[in-house]
Amino acid sequence: MEELFAFKKSGTTIRREILAGFTTFFTMSYIMFVNPAILSQTGMNWYGVFVATILVIVIGTLIMGLGANVPYAVAPGMGLNAFFTYTVCLALGFAWQEALAMVFICGLINVLITITRIRKAIIRSIPRWLQLAIGGGIGLFIAYIGIRNAGFLQFTVTSPGLTPAAFPGAFVVPGLAYFNAPGPILALVGLVVTIALMLLKVKAALLIGITATTLIGIPMGVTQLPEGGFFDLSLVLAGFNEVSFAFMGEVGIVSLFGGGLATLPVVLIVIFSFSLVDIFDTVGTFIGTGRRSGIFDAEDEKAMNEDQGINSRLEKALFADSTATSIGALLGTSNATTYIESAAGISVGGRTGFTSVVVAALFLVCLPLAPFLGIVPTEAIAPALIVVGILMVESFSFIRWNELGEAIPSFFTIVIMTLAFNISWGIAAGFIFYCITMICRGKPKEIHPIILIAALLFILNFALLAINEL
Repeated sequence: MEELFAFKKSGTTIRREILAGFTTFFTMSYIMFVNPAILSQTGMNWYGVFVATILVIVIGTLIMGLGANVPYAVAPGMGLNAFFTYTVCLALGFAWQEALAMVFICGLINVLITITRIRKAIIRSIPRWLQLAIGGGIGLFIAYIGIRNAGFLQFTVTSPGLTPAAFPGAFVVPGLAYFNAPGPILALVGLVVTIALMLLKVKAALLIGITATTLIGIPMGVTQLPEGGFFDLSLVLAGFNEVSFAFMGEVGIVSLFGGGLATLPVVLIVIFSFSLVDIFDTVGTFIGTGRRSGIFDAEDEKAMNEDQGINSRLEKALFADSTATSIGALLGTSNATTYIESAAGISVGGRTGFTSVVVAALFLVCLPLAPFLGIVPTEAIAPALIVVGILMVESFSFIRWNELGEAIPSFFTIVIMTLAFNISWGIAAGFIFYCITMICRGKPKEIHPIILIAALLFILNFALLAINEL
């Protein structure tokens, strides 16, 4: 075990890694139920997607843990599954089998750019202060998810006659919830408990907070105890058989490119969008969590500046992540990516791949026990996300806010990432405004070609999205 995971070198213990694995598992366990709920709206079998979701988590996370020895979990990405369902299938009219085919191709592209070290060059090209902005922005993004899931916010749609003149028509007004419902009250109690445990420096603060909040939620009626037993095995197997390898039939990769030149541009745009979002979600996660925690150390920094193959933990982690998307498409789910919720396990001391092994094992156990493990309510997970966000915004203190050249791109990275509810668009805003500030300061030659190309591709993608909405 020591030889495989190097606990001493990483400054951790088996006990701490197990605790981190449980924490990450509970923080991201919602995806088992959310992903099937979203993808099933395309006509996919709920049970099939449920099994595919768990299997891709287990396989991808084991590759991450055993191959790269880093404490990250891999799962179908939130946002990417929404893009799959609401844009590709429901808006653009592609069959879910065709959408899976595009996800599979996206995964192959990601593997290619990882092998050719394009991903490594991307990370190397990002200025340190912009990396810090990305990391802190992800922290606010996570905290916002927690605050929203906790029910602390309410959104009121006004009638057209009551809105200000500057906002003609109906207008959505955000505000603080009244805390007159059990859900927000439970989340608030859980947040206070978790913060108190953190201030008392209890090692298992997040995990204890999630568990305590779940138990408190039982008498409050928020935590719903399961009424039934195990899933009907025949339904589960039939559903998985329906979605796995589904894109290899006539409706799928064959029909996807059977429409000729009329549909080819749209197909290429969708694949490009899938790849772009997937790449930068992963890069943002690694930058935002790995370097702050010391998981990716000086050796990784050195390897990032050399072109000698895939040797460092960071490079192996990027490769492990890139294989998960194609595996997920084969099994029957949307793009798999490194999960930002891994930050929860990292925050309690997870530093090696053994954390990932624990996460994979816990998800594997969920296949027959899902109705029981599903009792953890959203309100119990939300406080942990908020606290993780608090810990991550520390990186803002290292940005020179008195230097407009750093402040402007950093500001737009953080604000767009949080308010637009999209990590990739935040990175896009940072890249674009970085190029603008460098040009205005008379330093266009100092812009790394990769940053410039990425910014132009983001602009092109925004333009294509705008044209598509006309």
